[in-house]
Amino acid sequence: MQNELSALTVIFTEFYYWVTVVMMFLIHVGFCLYEVGVSREKNKLNTLMKNSMLIPVITFAFFFVGWWLYFACQNGPGITGGLKSAAWSLPWNELMGPHMGGQPADSTLTSGDTATWSRLNGVFWAAFLLFSWTAGSILSGAVIERIRSGAFWLLAILVGSITWVLVAAWGWSDTGWMVQKLGYHDAYASGVIHAISGGSALAILIHLGPRIGRFRDDGTPRAFPAHNTWMIIIGMFLIFTGFWGFYAACNVPIIDIDPDDSRTFFSATTIYLTPTTLSAITVNFLMALTGGLLIGYIVSKGDPFWTFQGGLGGVITASAGNDLYHPFQAFFIAVLGVWCAYKLHYWVERKFKIDDAVGAVAIHGYCGSIGVIVAGFLLWGYPSSPNAGYAPITPWGQIAGAVIVFFVMGFVPCYAAAWALKRAGLLRIPWEVELAGLDHDIMADETAHSRELVEAEREAMQQRLKESDK
Repeated sequence: MQNELSALTVIFTEFYYWVTVVMMFLIHVGFCLYEVGVSREKNKLNTLMKNSMLIPVITFAFFFVGWWLYFACQNGPGITGGLKSAAWSLPWNELMGPHMGGQPADSTLTSGDTATWSRLNGVFWAAFLLFSWTAGSILSGAVIERIRSGAFWLLAILVGSITWVLVAAWGWSDTGWMVQKLGYHDAYASGVIHAISGGSALAILIHLGPRIGRFRDDGTPRAFPAHNTWMIIIGMFLIFTGFWGFYAACNVPIIDIDPDDSRTFFSATTIYLTPTTLSAITVNFLMALTGGLLIGYIVSKGDPFWTFQGGLGGVITASAGNDLYHPFQAFFIAVLGVWCAYKLHYWVERKFKIDDAVGAVAIHGYCGSIGVIVAGFLLWGYPSSPNAGYAPITPWGQIAGAVIVFFVMGFVPCYAAAWALKRAGLLRIPWEVELAGLDHDIMADETAHSRELVEAEREAMQQRLKESDK
């Protein structure tokens, strides 16, 4: 009976993660619609292709590098030990392909490895891959209409397959050094996805500069009207929908959590293996979404763009502690995060002439960092892990974690990479291309084709009229 129960648990877990991957795919669909809607007509196809090609570019890099980094680097740069052995995550390992369990052929694997990872490795890998796509898409929206596609894809690989994965290994795994030493808690990735991507986007924008005409001579910003507001709104709702899969993928769906093994007590857990319930995170997700939408509407005086952005920012802010918050806390944390992010966005825009086309730095970077820090105060003293001896959750541990995530691993690597690309003349498109639009050749071809069709139709109509006269 015990073997049957274990088998059902594994099969259910495999299917559970497979469903989360399908749901998270909607996040990327939503980002594509959202960014194309924000872009001007002359740049919409380039924006679509730039974001869509994240799928193969990041997937390839994550398969060969990212998945191994997550398991191998959990001790950090020698802080709690060296590199960990994680043979199942190597791209050439037998468990990265179809496998039904049993005795492994690879001498670096145990029968326990094959029993655990034969069915779960692929779906875990895919769930983390979709997180990587999200990290890349956050960058994509901020830099639209002026970055070279090749430069963007290189930066997306850096964030999507290296830096965010390292941060996840350190602070978003049950044995990461940030969890052990800092008591870092970030259950639904306010920091390890959103804050790091926001910090990365800010660094790139500093070197990239604003779009032509974005700021007047006196320094005040001009608003570039979106080419399709409906695409933005539908895209945001798809992101909200996909976020349910994001939340689900941050959990282990069913595990025996009784610490004394005196009985069997199954529960969902966070990625830290601390218990939670799907019921609790469902209520908190909706309360955070509600708080974000309401404050976004109020602070922007009914601006649809910032209202929907506020909903996303609210969820992101509360996500660090939504496994433990009371719904009232989730609501008011969302309100605080979105209000601060909105104010910071316009202060940074005016002060430093930062042209963030979709507010990605604010909604992901500022909201995510605020969420990590707030969790330290509201969850002060909670255990960060079921492992004895790990540091508890504290304000100073969360503040240190926010600095590491946003600045050290987010801002600094992308600042250096974008500087190198700029020095090489590979970061920004030429000004004449930007003025004409990145879709200029395609639009010209479409216009010529349309003229040919019109001319052909006119000649056909004249021929029909001649025949009717006869």
